[in-house]
Amino acid sequence: MSGVYKSIEMVGTSAQSFEDATRAAVKRAGESMRNLEWLEVVEQRGYIKGSEVGEYQVKLKLWFKLEEDNG
Repeated sequence: MSGVYKSIEMVGTSAQSFEDATRAAVKRAGESMRNLEWLEVVEQRGYIKGSEVGEYQVKLKLWFKLEEDNG
């Protein structure tokens, strides 16, 4: 399975979990990008509100396969 891939970075957020933040970023990317195939979690961090975790953030690298130029 050969091809050429391009990567982008995104940050997903969630009030629930790192997993939900990851899923939110992938879902949003999939709404405007084609051929998404891979992801890498680059960083995880959280926002503390009072003495609770108020928000989870995940920095992702997403790869998509470039379409072949048939012209």
